[in-house]
Amino acid sequence: MKYLHLDADFTPFGKSIAFEAFTFNGGEPHIKIKEHFGHSSKDLLNQKQLEEILITTRIRSFNNLGFLLVATDALRRMGVAKISLLLPYFPAARQDRFMIKGEALTVKIYADIINAVNYKQVLILDPHSEVTPALLQRVQVLDNHKLVQQAVANEADFLLVSPDGGALKKVYQLAQFLDGQPVIECSKMRDVKTGQLSGFKVFADDLQGKTCVLVDDICDGGGTFLGLAKALKAKNAGKLILVVTHGIFSKGLEELSRVFSEIYCTDSFSTIPNKSLNQIKIDHGLLSE
Repeated sequence: MKYLHLDADFTPFGKSIAFEAFTFNGGEPHIKIKEHFGHSSKDLLNQKQLEEILITTRIRSFNNLGFLLVATDALRRMGVAKISLLLPYFPAARQDRFMIKGEALTVKIYADIINAVNYKQVLILDPHSEVTPALLQRVQVLDNHKLVQQAVANEADFLLVSPDGGALKKVYQLAQFLDGQPVIECSKMRDVKTGQLSGFKVFADDLQGKTCVLVDDICDGGGTFLGLAKALKAKNAGKLILVVTHGIFSKGLEELSRVFSEIYCTDSFSTIPNKSLNQIKIDHGLLSE
């Protein structure tokens, strides 16, 4: 298998097929792939099925999505029939419910576009909910187990913390992978109109000074984790560790690093050089079953 890494800062499997990317003056993304495929010119002329290629990328805007579509079309016009996609952070995965009239079901828009391209397989990492894989065709969901395993490698006695009901199933599956680590359940309330968070609860009487590892799929502004950190400390939690698969950190890491001794994430969304963050790069080892 060959790899086409469209994001120069995200190269999980080593060397990429060589290409040139640029944007026309009208704003349209374009690509020129500089390698030839097949064993001979005759193979190309006959348009025989060529080697499978895995495209990897990170989508943070519709421009990124457009570039992915352009790159896929370029490969197909070179005779590459088998194209798969690694898209670790699936865009708009949090906009997976129609709650207020006037809003869009954004995750379905992205999924419909990806499905229309007809990839052989679409690999996504730790999606926000079961909605995303339900919408995608030929999808393979990769879990966060190896990420958390690396984050807690030096922790002998700790509790896994589920931030809310939505994460509970995945955290219990993680606990089973980690040889039956105990799980602490939490909850919160969110105003669907304003997004304001309140009512953080920890369903435990006394955490007895134990290390608490808070695990979730996404950290955006961090309000959920700051609120839960305060509630955990009120229940006598010891060291707090935050492990999120997709680190957006739109409000920075300063406030989070004051309450969490360690913060972990992958490079699924962006590459973040910050001394307060342990960023684990996605590679074969992290994604292996």
